[in-house]
Amino acid sequence: KNIFGTTSYDEILAFSIAENRKFMHLDTVFTMVDYDKFTIHPEIEGDLQVFSVTKDGEGVKIEEKVDTLENILAEALEIEKVELIRCGGGDPVIAAREQWNDGSNTLTIAPGVVIVYNRNTVTNKLLREAGITVHEFDGSELVRGRGGPRCMSMPVYRENI
Repeated sequence: KNIFGTTSYDEILAFSIAENRKFMHLDTVFTMVDYDKFTIHPEIEGDLQVFSVTKDGEGVKIEEKVDTLENILAEALEIEKVELIRCGGGDPVIAAREQWNDGSNTLTIAPGVVIVYNRNTVTNKLLREAGITVHEFDGSELVRGRGGPRCMSMPVYRENI
C-alpha cells in the first residue's frame, strides 16, 4: 500500500521461490541485467510462482500469474520478449557449481553492464554472448559467507521510507 501511495507504480511482481539456503534472496538467483535480459539460476524455475500485486481501492489485490516467466516479464515490461540467461547454461551440474560461487548474483551497474565473480566462466561467457559487458573480479572472502557482487552494493544504513 505504501509503494502505491507514494509512487506511480501500478503493478508489482512478487516472486515466491523455494525456501532453501542456496536461494537466500531473490537477487541471488534472479537479476535484471539489461532492458530485456535477466540472469537466473535454473533451479528456481520449477517451483517459481509469480504474483501480480495491484492497487485495489485502499488495499491491494494479489493474483497469481500463470504463464512462462519470459511471457510474464515481457508483459510487465511492455516489450516483445525477454531473454533468460541461465546460470551454468542450464546444465544442472555446472549451474549448481557456479551458483555456489554466486553465478546468478549479478551487480548491474548500467543497462547491459555487470560486475561478476571471474570464477563463473560458463555464466560469464553466456552473458558476453548475450551482448552484456562483463567486468570480472577475483573474490574469495565474500563468497565464503554466501555473498556475491550484488550483495556488496547494498547500503549498510538505510533511511526510513
